[in-house]
Amino acid sequence: MVKVSIDRNDCISCANCWTICPEFFEQNSDDSFSQVVKMYRVGGNIAEGEAPQKIEGVVKEAADSCPVQIIHVT
Repeated sequence: MVKVSIDRNDCISCANCWTICPEFFEQNSDDSFSQVVKMYRVGGNIAEGEAPQKIEGVVKEAADSCPVQIIHVT
């Protein structure tokens, strides 16, 4: 399992993350920024999540595709 955090204030809503990995990322309907889908959020925080091993690779791919590098995977 990997931990994921999103610096949402710097998101440019390019759609790369939720296009590559819609299982984990989605667009917030209020501000259009990226957020973690409800199932994988930590403590209900839309900017923090934990990705299970089965989707780690695609989560990392989505993070690497972010043009402003605001998605952090540890």
